[in-house]
Amino acid sequence: MAQGPTDAPLVFRKMHGLGNDFVVIDGRGAPAEVTPALARALGDRHRGVGFDQLALIETDDSADLRLTFWNPDGSRAGACGNATRCIADAEMATRGQDSLTLRTERGVLSARRTDAGLASVNMGPPLLDWREIPLAEDIDTLHLPIEGDPVATGMGNPHCTFFVEDVTAIDLAAFGPGIETHPLFPERTNVQIAQVTGPDRLRMRVWERGTGITLASGSSSCAVTVAAARRGLAGRAVTLDLDGGTLFIDWREDGVWMTGPTAHVFTGTLTPAFLEAL
Repeated sequence: MAQGPTDAPLVFRKMHGLGNDFVVIDGRGAPAEVTPALARALGDRHRGVGFDQLALIETDDSADLRLTFWNPDGSRAGACGNATRCIADAEMATRGQDSLTLRTERGVLSARRTDAGLASVNMGPPLLDWREIPLAEDIDTLHLPIEGDPVATGMGNPHCTFFVEDVTAIDLAAFGPGIETHPLFPERTNVQIAQVTGPDRLRMRVWERGTGITLASGSSSCAVTVAAARRGLAGRAVTLDLDGGTLFIDWREDGVWMTGPTAHVFTGTLTPAFLEAL
């Protein structure tokens, strides 16, 4: 079982930000335990529900709520920007608030609703030191010794960003797995291929560790913006076009703010039989 002492169905929400989709379990009312086995079973798009990440909501002593994230392979994700935005947007609506705090492995993050009705989250300052990302050795994070001259950035997850002439010319399904497991990244890494398409505008595709190709990735979008600014390819506020839509990223003094749309698709229940089979 992955639910606690009762045999009641486990309620979940299916949400997405730009097609980057999530299963959200709220453990504040009835305590819920997420295990690797539950994450793998739920992440199966044929026999479970399917998601890019699974998010568990819990109470927190010094923030409005606490979030933990899981990948469909059963591993933990340190951050999930789009899921954080989706949950923050729904929670602000429920509470009748325009701002919120959420604790993740990155610390306490701030969220707000913009004048345009979009959800915006501060994903915190980027991690640029090799130990914090983390990398396996002390090297220049702006120019990794990997073919393609990528940039390493920490945004709660490790990120490896390649700047290319045409993102559509890269076979990401073939390219991503080898970089995800590169020896320089002891905790594996998210992989981005990015293209400058205009002044302060970037096109990005992403391979997420433990998941694969996704239509969007919030932490990856923040990492690409930071990498482009450090390389002098764009300013610190950019429009980022992903396979699933557009995000707006602003690297400010207090952190990297990410703004975009959210969607709550449906609410469902996991049956006791599904849970007992784990």
